[in-house]
Formats: sequence, C-alpha cells, structure tokens
Amino acid sequence: MKETRLNLAAAALNQTPMDWGSNLQNIQDAVLEAASQKADILLLPELCITGYGCEDMFLSPWLSEVAFDKLLQIKEWCANITVAVGLPVFYNYRVYNTACIIRNKEIVGFAAKQFLANDGVHYEPRWFTPWPANVVEEFVVNGQRYPIGDIIFEEQGVKYAFEICEDAWRPNRPAERHIPKGVDLILNPSASHFALSKTDLRHRLVVEASQKYHCAYVYANMLGNEAGRVIYDGEVLIAQNGQLIRRNELLCFKDVDMEIAEVCFSQNPEITEVIEYLPPIDENSELTSALSLALFDYMRKSRSRGFVLSLSGGADSSLCAVAVAEMVHRGIGSLGVRAFARKSLLFKEDEITHLETLGPDEVEKAIVGRLLTCAYQGTVNSSDNTYNSAKELAKSIGAVFYNWTIDEEVKGYTKKIEHVLERELTWEQDDITLQNIQARVRAPGIWMLANIKYALLLATSNRSEASVGYATMDGDTAGSISPIAGIDKAFIRQFLIWAQQELGYEGLQYVNNLQPSAELRPSEEEQTDEKDLMPYEVLNQIERLAFHDRYSPEEVYQMLLEQGIAKPEVLKAWLTKFYSLWARNQWKRERYAPSFHLDDYNVDPRSWLRFPILSGGFKDELSRIQQL
Repeated sequence: MKETRLNLAAAALNQTPMDWGSNLQNIQDAVLEAASQKADILLLPELCITGYGCEDMFLSPWLSEVAFDKLLQIKEWCANITVAVGLPVFYNYRVYNTACIIRNKEIVGFAAKQFLANDGVHYEPRWFTPWPANVVEEFVVNGQRYPIGDIIFEEQGVKYAFEICEDAWRPNRPAERHIPKGVDLILNPSASHFALSKTDLRHRLVVEASQKYHCAYVYANMLGNEAGRVIYDGEVLIAQNGQLIRRNELLCFKDVDMEIAEVCFSQNPEITEVIEYLPPIDENSELTSALSLALFDYMRKSRSRGFVLSLSGGADSSLCAVAVAEMVHRGIGSLGVRAFARKSLLFKEDEITHLETLGPDEVEKAIVGRLLTCAYQGTVNSSDNTYNSAKELAKSIGAVFYNWTIDEEVKGYTKKIEHVLERELTWEQDDITLQNIQARVRAPGIWMLANIKYALLLATSNRSEASVGYATMDGDTAGSISPIAGIDKAFIRQFLIWAQQELGYEGLQYVNNLQPSAELRPSEEEQTDEKDLMPYEVLNQIERLAFHDRYSPEEVYQMLLEQGIAKPEVLKAWLTKFYSLWARNQWKRERYAPSFHLDDYNVDPRSWLRFPILSGGFKDELSRIQQL
C-alpha cells in the first residue's frame, strides 16, 4: 500500500451523566486541542456526550434526541479534523450504543456496538440492543439520512473501523472481520471500569491485537468517578504491530487528557517511538490513585463542601482520612494549587492566592483542614490507644479534630429500655444490643457536623465486614459514601503499613500497632474483630471462592481443607459462620451507602452481586459439610 502518515489523537474525558454543559465543554476542549496539534483523527470515549452511566434514562427516547442535538453542535467545531464521538441512537424503537464519525463538520456515519457487557458492574443489555455483524442501515433525523451499523470508514486512503469497548473482549471480535477487508486502523472508544491490576489486561488486549492483526490500534477510556460508584482510569493507548507508541498517566485530575502520535501506514510501517511497559502493577499505588480521584469527583459533582469522618483510630477510618489527604496531595500534583482549589469549588480567589504563597507541606495541610473534619467519639470501652491513634493521625495530615464522649447518651437510651422492660440490660443477656447502641449513638452527632458543614459523611465499612454483616446499621454504616466498602480488611491492613512506609504518613504508626477491634464490649474482654469472626485472610478466601469464583459451600470446604487452612472441625465452624451470616445480612448490604468499585469484584447488590434478602440460608449445604 502507498505510505500514509496520520496524526492520531485520543482523549480521556471526565464526564458526568446528563451534564450537557460540562460534557460538551470537555469535548470542545479536546477537539480544539487536537486540531491545534494538527491531528487527523481524534478518538473520544464511549457515550461521552450523554455520559456512560445514565442507566435507565437510556430507555427514554428524549435522551437520545437531546444527544443528537448536541452532536449537531459538536460537528460545527470539527473543522479540518475527523472526530469519533460516542452517543446513544434511538432507531426502530431500540437504543444503540454508537460512535459517530464527523469529518470536517460533516457526519459520515455511526458505528454501532455489537457486543454488550453483561457481567460484573455492567447491565448494558437492559438498555441497548447489539448491532448485527456486516449489517449497515440508514436512519433519518430532520430529513437527513445517516448510515448506521458495521461500517468501514476511510481517512486519506487508510481504512479504519471500530471495536467499542466490550467488542474487543470477545473471541469473535469485530477486528476478525475487519482486517481481511483491508482495515489498517482500529479505534476503540471505551468506558472500561477501574479494577486493581485491570490496566495490565487492557494493555495486553490492545497491544496484542495490534500485533495479531498487523494494524494500528487506538484506545480511549472514560476518566474519573463519572456517576457515583464506578471509577474510570482514563487510559489512552496507541499501538501498532505489537509496539506501544503512546500511553498516558492514569487516574489524573484533568477534565481532558490527550495523547497524539504520528503513525505510518505502509506495507512495512516505520515505528520510530516505542514505550516500554513494565508490569507488575503496584496495587497499593493504584488504590491510592483511584480513591483520591473518586473522592474528589464525588465531592465536587455532588456540590458538597468537603468530608466529615468519625475517626475511631482504627484501620478503616484511618484509611478514609489518608485517602482525603492523598486526594489533596495528588490533586495538587496533577493540577497545581490554583487549578485544584478552583475545581474543588470551595475557595474564594483571595484564599487561593494566599494558598499559593505557602510551602508544599503547609498548603496541603491547609487544604485538608478545609476539606476534612474528624471526630473521636469515645466511651468507657474505648482505649487511650485508639484515641491517640485518631488524634495524631488527624494532626499529621492537618484535619480538624474534635473529641467528645457518648456515655451519657448511651446511658439515656439504656435506661429508657430498662424502664419499659422492667429489668436491667446485661452483657450476658443483651450483648449485641449493648454493642449496637454505642455505635448508633455515634451517628446523630457526626451527622450534625456533616449537615452544618454541607459535607459528605464518610462511612467506614469494608468488604469483609459487609460480607458477614459485622456492622451496626445506622451506626458505623451511617454515611453519604462508603469509599472503602469495595476492598477487604486484609488488604486494608497491609495498605496502611505501606502508606506509612512509602507515602510518609507517620501518623499511621499508631493504628498499625493495633489489632482491629470494635471496642464495644468492656475492655477486660479484649474484643477483636478476628476473635468475633475468624482470621480475615480466611474470611476473604471463603468470600472470593463463593461469590467471585462461584463454588458451592462443599467445594469451598474441600479447597480450603486441601490447602491446610485449619483442622476440619475449625474450618467447618468458620464456613458455617460465614454462610449463615452472609445469608442473614443481605438486608444490610442493600442499605449500605454507595460504594466505589475498586477490586475485580464487590458485594454491593446495586453494582456487582445480587442475592435474595430472604433465602434458605445454605442450611442443606452446611449440613452436608458437617457430615464430611
């Protein structure tokens, strides 16, 4: 083929469902930036006009109509450039997920998604219809006819086609059909959710496809916390013939993050720039980046004025505090002090000017002091160790710190119930009740602070606790957002040690020396989480085998027995406790505050794992285990 060189650009965008003004501004900024760099083709993410997370609003025909009106605005910005932009199209009473090609202010056609994601956090078949292979049709809007379907496009003699996100993850992916038809370039607009280490899979998917099909491959992902639960890392990849040419920094705080490269198309294309990709991925660093961006986007998109946290001195609340501090640190590093402060919507111009006069450590603490308010709410069962842990961590990051006790409130509720029951409540008879009232009494005061400050209350539940319901509803589960509910307790404990050693959060030295404990029973009982439940590593293994790998209780037992996790009777007791508590506490998981999807699975019924509120509770399965 004749040699052709094209400047290929791809941009990650931080969009919000149905935020038409902001979404179009980001698209316009990307188009203008690409045009200024003489790009021939610009690829934008999947459904970037509407946002990917519109959910059941996609079923409303008016949404697609508004998106098409916005598309007509966008095309007027596309002078002397070809732009691929994503939107839903309502056609023949069905909704299709499409990428529209605009060339020099003219709409050329709409490539439609052929495979719909229907696993994990995705429910695309609820909203969209898959487009059949090798089919091209036309639809009419305002008297104008537009081609839609499985289309091959051309730019300066170079043929190109689409794989839209999930299309590329299937064995019979569209590229299998496109390449024999002379296609030399595949464009992939995506909304591929973040999960720990997933970028490694995505990188291989793109680079290996470019090698297998001897083509150039351009990938653009959505960026940020778009709709509340799911995070996008904003990955941009440009590869050719098995070589990675461009890759951006993931999980940045920008609204638009673009990469551009000149790519040679010929029989033996010249590849002058190659990026070395070096796994393995540091999942602790990934978690830090994802939590930071997710919290920042959630705060600013909800128009909240920072965060409030009941800081117990334990691992979970300490991680939430560090996540806010790291949000400030990474945000300033990505945007600079002025841009970060402006984007947070919390500072006046004169305050921003003052912040710019401060040194790096001072400015971070000053901003954390505005964004994070913490309170330690002790009881007679609380220890000096957890108090010092909470106080010193808050001080080290610059957070506002309050300290009060709740013993009088606990006594007040206890006396009321003792009066109506005409008996004394005792630890022997009323253990759970006496534990729960302490956790519940902590909620009203901390909610008051959140309301006064117009701030988000951070709930501190983790995935391990959610699995077995080891949390007090309307107590430690109270909150506007539950940022760490998608990760397990064992990961959290090692992460905090890493954060102390690698990120320099010396205030974590106190919590890292403590055993996790609810501190709700009298201190002489030396209550710990693992004494109440089982070792967290075992709990997490059971959870993963049961609900990620989908093995039966008997199969889980045999697998753990073969590993020598514990003696048979101990293992049977742990499995009985886990499955019984899991089935009994689905109602709690239904009521948790929204959580971020961070790992390759979670237990949130609104995003990953549905389970009946009422069930048989695995009685037969657990009975068979006892007989083994």
